[in-house]
Amino acid sequence: MATAQTQTAARFMMAPSVIALLIWMIVPLSMTVWFSFQWYTAFRAPEFTGFANYTYFFANPNIWTVFLNTLILVGGVLAITLVGGTLLALLLDQPMFGQGIVRLLVIAPFFVMPTVSALVWKNMLMHPVNGLFAWIARTFGLQPVDWFAHVPLFSVIIIVAWQWLPFATLILLTALQSLDEEQREAAGMDGAGPISLFFYIILPHMSRALTVVMLIQTIFLLSVFAEIFVTTNGGPGVATTNLPFLIYLQAQFQYDFGLASAGGIVAVILANIVAIFLLRVVGKNLEA
Repeated sequence: MATAQTQTAARFMMAPSVIALLIWMIVPLSMTVWFSFQWYTAFRAPEFTGFANYTYFFANPNIWTVFLNTLILVGGVLAITLVGGTLLALLLDQPMFGQGIVRLLVIAPFFVMPTVSALVWKNMLMHPVNGLFAWIARTFGLQPVDWFAHVPLFSVIIIVAWQWLPFATLILLTALQSLDEEQREAAGMDGAGPISLFFYIILPHMSRALTVVMLIQTIFLLSVFAEIFVTTNGGPGVATTNLPFLIYLQAQFQYDFGLASAGGIVAVILANIVAIFLLRVVGKNLEA
């Protein structure tokens, strides 16, 4: 009886927070869904149009390029952060002088705001005239690369990956440090070399952490905006335009809030599909 009363009291105390969270989420989403069915611009009152906004959104001649850019951006950043994070985690797990300071420096980029990091990369590192990479190229007698003109999407991928690499490193390092040292010693006594030790002992142990990192990063990478806005503004053309930036263009420059709302709903559906798929992958990995 006391247990039931305690559970009821706990639910009663949690109810305001849950209700506030639902309102915080449902009201904006419901308004976006409603506006997605309206012909609603800055110059006229809303008028119901059914699925016309969705039809017009997918009729955009660049829509599939935008979807491809979004997938390439997410996939490229994941590849760099998972591989780089694993290597950095292995390096930081080794005893070294000033290990705490090194770990702090590796994690520091994650706390830099996306806008600030994009400005630093654009003006101090990737600038074709005054950037660090241009200076290094000229030092070796090479022609500097105009990163945002010749390889714009790759440049954005590098910037975003630099921000998310510390996150992956931190999670993977934590997983690596939980590995039983007796397993490593037993594998070494059985004659396993560093490569065999990595592929048969360390990597399977880190698989759960890798899937969790993949899930969390994918959800956030689907909404990358600031780095594109600061560096390339979606160009040249639509070379770096992803789904969130396309929605921004439709709302900011076309003043078509109904069309932008339809794009927002498409983005939400895409993010949920990816999240459900990754959650199943993570769930199977955790069960294993």
